[in-house]
Amino acid sequence: MLEIAMNRMESGGEAKLKYGTPDFQIIKPGAYVRCAVTGEAIPLDLLRYWSVERQEAYVDGEASFRREMEAGGRKR
Repeated sequence: MLEIAMNRMESGGEAKLKYGTPDFQIIKPGAYVRCAVTGEAIPLDLLRYWSVERQEAYVDGEASFRREMEAGGRKR
């Protein structure tokens, strides 16, 4: 399964998204986005965490929480 996901990411390139609530909009088609915290590639079909405010994607809940703490835990 991981091999299939990696092949899909290599052939599709990096996407550009506009993050909204509760979904995202694809601005530039691609197979993945990068986690703003770890730099890890996230296949679009596995993307579950992002910030509408910062327009960033996160690989998992821990990365999302880390970014929130770095930002001071503030909501605007």
